[in-house]
Amino acid sequence: MNQPKVKLWTKNFIIVSSVNFLLTLIFYLLMVTIAVYAVKEFDASTSEAGLITGIFIVGTLFGRLYIGRVIDTIGRKRTLIIGLIFFTLTTLLYFLNLGLPFLLLNRLIHGMALGMASTASGTIVAQIIPATRRGEGIGYFSMSATLATAIGPFIGLYMSQITSFQMIFAFCLALGALCLIVAFFVRVPKLVEVPKVSEIEVEDTKKFKISNFIEPKALPIAFIVMMVAFCYSSILSFINFYAIEIDLVETASFFFVVYAGAVLLSRPFTGRLMDNKGANFVMYPAFVIFAAGMLLLSSVNTGTTFLLAGALIGLGFGNMQSSTQAIAVKLTSPHRLGLATSTFFIALDAGLGFGPYLLGFIVPVTGYRTLYVILTVVILVTTVFYYFLYGQKERAERKSFNASTAV
Repeated sequence: MNQPKVKLWTKNFIIVSSVNFLLTLIFYLLMVTIAVYAVKEFDASTSEAGLITGIFIVGTLFGRLYIGRVIDTIGRKRTLIIGLIFFTLTTLLYFLNLGLPFLLLNRLIHGMALGMASTASGTIVAQIIPATRRGEGIGYFSMSATLATAIGPFIGLYMSQITSFQMIFAFCLALGALCLIVAFFVRVPKLVEVPKVSEIEVEDTKKFKISNFIEPKALPIAFIVMMVAFCYSSILSFINFYAIEIDLVETASFFFVVYAGAVLLSRPFTGRLMDNKGANFVMYPAFVIFAAGMLLLSSVNTGTTFLLAGALIGLGFGNMQSSTQAIAVKLTSPHRLGLATSTFFIALDAGLGFGPYLLGFIVPVTGYRTLYVILTVVILVTTVFYYFLYGQKERAERKSFNASTAV
């Protein structure tokens, strides 16, 4: 007999996904407006404006590193609430015009608060999703962030044209306060599997060691995440400059809309495929499609091919993002979900955050078209790394499982 399908769209799942959506939306909205604000209000140089933008991600990394270690000591819901309180308060501080150093410090702390809150939300959602629907559930959850990556920049650019920066900050403050309010209604179930922890193990967690800050079991897939995020960072950072170079500026405004649409249409199916067939069934095609999208992007001359490249990149990277998060969670015991989630996002943020800086040294030498060809090769090489770091292991496990069920 077929087992009844466990409910996925619970109140808790919807609330946590909504909080994740709004946090990501605020992040991307400010990413596209804060540099202009720094230049106009404080006469910042281009490098200073870039630092104001990028230091947020540095703060996020620090927040994730710290909170991944202590989230289960503080409590997962309490961590989410505390993170959202600091996130809202630091959003409020944007209204204070106290000079560039204060703005820089506030951006750092704001990023730390986001790292804390988003790690908590990712950990909570991994706990409340039924194990049999984990790939599908995390797919829908990460889709909330994908939507925000398209809507956030659109709202930010639109508001910067029609209103003041104070109104932009007020809008972000209202969204942050809404996140804080609805988070109080989340109910986090107790862990079914709670291992007994000895006094020696308790003391061991207080020592300064890598395993107390990141989850070693999630490191191989985290490396894959960092590599593909590094490649995708070239899209986030340079797509507008590239569009200007090839005279497709008007079309470029729809690039991320098409990207988000491709992810939205495919994510429900790829999540189920991952649960039923395994991660390899999704990851290998995603690598190929992502590489094809980057290769097409390197040679576009028309708006149609430009948007088609966006759709392919969405199908590829967009689905890899959720699949790798599900893998990181799958590899980890329940009491270390916080560290696994933190490790995943640290790798994602590192790729997205440091990628533009490193690629910025390559662009003047290669140009954008050649850069995207080079990154196509990097994606294909990462496919090989994936096979050795995780793919062959899952293939063996699936083979063993199918053999045991056939008996």
